[in-house]
Amino acid sequence: MATANKNLSEYDKSTLPNGKDFKVGIVVSEWNDTVTNGLFSGAEYALKDCGVLPENIIRWNVPGSFELVYGAKKMIESFEDLDAVIVIGCVIKGETMHFEFVCEGVTHGIKDLNLMAEIPVLFCVLTDNNMEQSLARSGGVHGNKGTEAAVAALKMIELNRKY
Repeated sequence: MATANKNLSEYDKSTLPNGKDFKVGIVVSEWNDTVTNGLFSGAEYALKDCGVLPENIIRWNVPGSFELVYGAKKMIESFEDLDAVIVIGCVIKGETMHFEFVCEGVTHGIKDLNLMAEIPVLFCVLTDNNMEQSLARSGGVHGNKGTEAAVAALKMIELNRKY
């Protein structure tokens, strides 16, 4: 769990698997793209830093966070050699119930993919109260949740390959 004092971009590369043989898909929401592009940059940097080859990082864009589930499903079906998929989105609370419905739908959809797919699907969807909170977690004062998702992906790929 992230705390206000923790920089989400900090990791010890020596404790992570070398990703030179890993292939990772990243599905990115176009909605709130300043945030989602920041999250993607953090994930991409960490994957490359840990050995994943640039050509083994595949990015697909989808219109919004609700579409991440379908995008991830199609990506899994389209690439037999994927080791993990990271979904990146940003939903900011507004005045209506839309926030709750989108967040719940995406969360359950990604959970369902994890139960059905043979590879891990990592959840990197910010669900903040305002844009400032999202910017702080996508390369700002709190680091980058995209980096954190990439680190988790590397660990989950290793776990999947072990068992």
